[in-house]
Amino acid sequence: MKIGIIGAGSIGLLFGYYLQSYHHVTIYTNSVEQAEAIRAAKLSCVKNGQPDSVPIEALPFSSWNGEDELTVIAVKAYQLPAVLEQIKLKSSNSGSFLFLQNGMGHLRWLDELSAENIYAGSVEHGAYRTGQASVNHTGTGVTKVAVFKGSDFLLRKMIAPLSGEFPFVLEDNVEKMLISKLIVNAVINPLTAVLNVRNGQLIENPYYYRLLQKMFSEIKTILDLHDADSHYQNVLRICNKTAFNYSSMLTDIKNGRMTEIDSILGYIVAEAERKKIEAPLVDAFFQCIKGKEYGGEGI
Repeated sequence: MKIGIIGAGSIGLLFGYYLQSYHHVTIYTNSVEQAEAIRAAKLSCVKNGQPDSVPIEALPFSSWNGEDELTVIAVKAYQLPAVLEQIKLKSSNSGSFLFLQNGMGHLRWLDELSAENIYAGSVEHGAYRTGQASVNHTGTGVTKVAVFKGSDFLLRKMIAPLSGEFPFVLEDNVEKMLISKLIVNAVINPLTAVLNVRNGQLIENPYYYRLLQKMFSEIKTILDLHDADSHYQNVLRICNKTAFNYSSMLTDIKNGRMTEIDSILGYIVAEAERKKIEAPLVDAFFQCIKGKEYGGEGI
């Protein structure tokens, strides 16, 4: 199967590494330099302390022409509008796309995309990029995928040959799937980014744990969760499973980059305003992250 991956951050490189064993994969990078680095040095992935390198095709995004059977969009949510503009110009209202962004804010842009098949995914793996052509796979999880529009045929075709070391789960309800990941991200990412701690410290430190509980309580009310306890247990499970990891939002802040706060907590803030629900803690952490973005500060 011919698969393109737009975005060569941690998730793009991680997907490239695992998918290339069974499919013909091309990674489309933001820069010519990164594409050249991947072709020259191969794509390296470290898992359980063991490095492995594989050859993989890499080209700058400007070379993407929409001819892949399936294109995986692995850029950050705030980068999506610019990517979609190029896709609209080159895909001739056809093609099939899998979007891997955090949060819910990006769904409004998917509604505007004309394509045969549109899929959304929720990635639960831990990973961080260690170089232009290298990624560290720090925590094995699953990738949940669901149909936003069209048929699930290409999803099944992509998933079928993959082994248990990089598992996928095909979900029936795309909104339910994304809400579940949204809750995890909305609790863990802002708290760790502001407090400057690893994920596990949110449940190990009793004072941070109390913040986590209060944050979840506000989000539960805003989203009117009917199965709140299962979502809460899922947050705790992710904190435990990724205890030694730094969240992507904290990593972005440390490196002076924009975060996905608008697509994650910004969505919840907007829902609270729409429903006229007071959410002081959610709003405070949203403003804290926006302030850090505004200052371009590292921690």
